[in-house]
This record gives sequence, C-alpha cells and structure tokens, in this order.
Amino acid sequence: MELKREATIYDIAQKLDISSSTVSRGLQDNPTISFKTRERIREAARELGYRHNNFASSLRKQKTNTIGVMVHELNSTFITSVLSGIEKVTSEAGYDLIIAHSSESFEKEAANALNFFHKRVDGVIASLSFDTEGLEHFRPFEEKGIPVIFFDRVEEESNNAKVIIDNFRSGYLATQHLIEQRCRRIVLVTASLKRNVYAQRYKGYKAALTEHGIPFDDKYVLIKDLSEQCGVEAALQILKMKPRPDGVFLTNDFSAAVCMQTLKEHGIRIPEDIAVVGFNNDTIGKIIDPQLTTIDYPGRDMGEIAAQNLVNHLRGISDISHISTIVVRSELVIRRSSLRAPL
Repeated sequence: MELKREATIYDIAQKLDISSSTVSRGLQDNPTISFKTRERIREAARELGYRHNNFASSLRKQKTNTIGVMVHELNSTFITSVLSGIEKVTSEAGYDLIIAHSSESFEKEAANALNFFHKRVDGVIASLSFDTEGLEHFRPFEEKGIPVIFFDRVEEESNNAKVIIDNFRSGYLATQHLIEQRCRRIVLVTASLKRNVYAQRYKGYKAALTEHGIPFDDKYVLIKDLSEQCGVEAALQILKMKPRPDGVFLTNDFSAAVCMQTLKEHGIRIPEDIAVVGFNNDTIGKIIDPQLTTIDYPGRDMGEIAAQNLVNHLRGISDISHISTIVVRSELVIRRSSLRAPL
C-alpha cells in the first residue's frame, strides 16, 4: 500500500485559498488572525491530517522542550516516586520527558547519555549506576552549555549540581536505633561502596558503632546487589554466623523484607531474636509482618527539587552552576521489626 504523504501548511493554504503565512500564524493561535479564520484553519488541518513538525521547529529555535532523565533502574518504588516528582514539575512547565535506564551498567549509561545528546535534550537529570566512575560521558553536555543535575547517586567530588539526602546521618540513625534496642552484633547489608549513597551509609554505620563502644567487624558487612536474591543470601549468611547477629541494617526495603521472610522460615523471631531496619520507606515495609522500621527517603521531593532547579535554569531564573549540593530531609520511621522487648 502506498503511504500517504504528510500534509503541509501549503496544502491547508491551497484548500482555504489563503497565504501560507496566515495558516502558520493561525495554527499558532496568533490573535492577529481572526477567530473565525483560525477555526477554519484548524478544521482544515484536521481534515487533511496535518501534524506540526516539532523536529523542524526545534531546529529553528535551538531547543526541543525535552528533558532527558537517566535512572539506574525502573523496578523501584523510590525511582517511581522520583519520576513522579520530576513529571509534575516538567509537565507544568511545558517540557516532555525522555526516560532511559542503565540497568546498573556504566556502558549502557554512557550510551544513554550519547543518545540524549544527539536527541538535543534541553537538560538532563541523572542518577548514576553501581559501577560508574567519573563523569566524562557527560562532558559533551557541559561543552554545549546543556545543564545536568544529578540526584541520589552522584559523584560527591564533582562540582555538578546534585540533590541528595544525608546518607551518613541516615546510616548513623538506623544503626544507633538498633544499638538502643540492645543490639551489639549488627550486620550491614549494602551495595557497592563506590557509590556515594552506600559509602556514606556504611560510614554512618561505623561511626554509630564506634561512638557506642562497639568494635567494628568487617565480617558483619555484606556487599551485595540489593536484589530479591540478595535478601535470601544475606539471611542464609546471617544464620551461619557464630555467634548469631542480633541486628540487621539493610539499605533497601525490598531486600530487607525478603531477608526477614527467609529468617522467619528458619525459625528466627523478628525482632526478638534479630531486629531489622531497612531503607527507603517502600510500601512493602507496611505489608510485611512485622512491619519494617526504615529510613524515609522522600523520592517525590527529590524529583521535584531536581526538576524545578533545572527548569529555573532553562528559563533563566537561576543558574545551576551556582548550586553545589541540595540536601533533602530524611528521617527514621520506627515500626515493629526493630522494637525488642525491654529486659
């Protein structure tokens, strides 16, 4: 079947016997064109199946009204809430989103960055993968003056604008809470310490132990990928430890829930035998029995703040090159999984 060619403003002009410039202004709802003529133009456009050529228009204006959002995964309540915050701000500001995920791969992240660059996005909001080292793949944006703002997983030493929580404080609070519940052998289950979020939570964990006179033992630090399988593996490793740990801090709620379930299947009472604290305040924490103590990680707020700062830069209201680090609030949410009965 022969494809029908795209209708143009010249086809509309010919149909209505008016100039193409009148059609162009009418389609832009220019008030210099009478309301009746604008209605005739819109009706003719519908009849002919006319579509506005956004690409050509973008090339003329040197902007696409699109923002690239790069995340490390999509199967996450936290990331979903961040995207919700970003979308709220950008849609109100008239920007479209292109969303890409790295699947925790630096190579895919670099390819996504190049794809965003060639799609001429006006700006980028990004969270880095587990194994990303350096920001060279974002250099083309810097050279073209295209703003990039990072959130959650960032390069701490970079001068780029970034939106994070105080991961050190959060790790400290989670560990201190377990110590206050009479835990002395506390396991930390976390991910690659190359990433700022996990490195800072690890430092907070160590600091809380030290300040409460509990010796640090690296056998209690399990570096994993925070997947479903990670929760099972962590539980099985904990069961083999002698003496058995009496507290676990997992830096991901889903892994924490799976770990709790596996421990319970092996006769461990939560929190009487082992107290558990998670991280992110995902919905699963309210469903698991007992409900999970966690760190509330306000993803929607983080998304809104990152997006608003980027949009303000694009509108000339502010300059993100003058922004270093924005710290979003986080807090400990205490539930039954960590509350051991008093002596």
